[in-house]
Amino acid sequence: MPRKSNKVGQGKISLSIDGVAAVDKALTILLLFTPLNQELTLIQISLATGLYKSTALRMLASLENAGLVTKKMDGKYILGPSVAALHSAYQANASLENIAMPVLKMLMESTQESAAFYVRHGEKRLCLFRVDSNQALRDHIKTGDLLPLDKGAGGKVLMAFEGATGKIFSKIREDMVLAISGDRVKEIAGISAPVFNNQGLLGVITLTMPAYRMLDKQQKIVRDSAKKLTELLGGTFKS
Repeated sequence: MPRKSNKVGQGKISLSIDGVAAVDKALTILLLFTPLNQELTLIQISLATGLYKSTALRMLASLENAGLVTKKMDGKYILGPSVAALHSAYQANASLENIAMPVLKMLMESTQESAAFYVRHGEKRLCLFRVDSNQALRDHIKTGDLLPLDKGAGGKVLMAFEGATGKIFSKIREDMVLAISGDRVKEIAGISAPVFNNQGLLGVITLTMPAYRMLDKQQKIVRDSAKKLTELLGGTFKS
């Protein structure tokens, strides 16, 4: 078994250029906790980070409020329950990536167009995974980009299967796929289909290309890809 260290790794504050100083300080404190340093005193945290004890105490209060650290009865700090929730989310995302990426790669290879997987993120949609086309002319969305829900094939499909009303959304639910051109960007077309897990709608697969390269046969390929990913995730895809 690893022995518990008496020394805490030095985590002197390194402020990011575009970030928030208080957040940088709080995150530096969090990073002091390791398998060998599971419990830390205020003095240890102050010495390791270079923060005044009063400043470290304020940072710890904010972290405790968020459930990221917990203060024990003996005054020592340990990681809080929110860290476990974040870890679970990270593991779930990593597991999803292992399943989704091969499907997206096959979709890209079969169409030679860019394939992506989107999920709802607040009032927008988030590009969670993406495989770029090898063609020089393509859209330039990146993993992590946020796009509007009400523009583009992916957004409309998400809205449809979240219960949006109207003729277009009813049609999407009937067809299980949507092809649309010039809705978000004039020169770009997109084809999207829903993906489900055993709890319901998870996200959408979207194929994007210059509008002139959109083909009718691509709709079935996208729909089949969404169906395959749904089945791999234990969900049910309408026949």
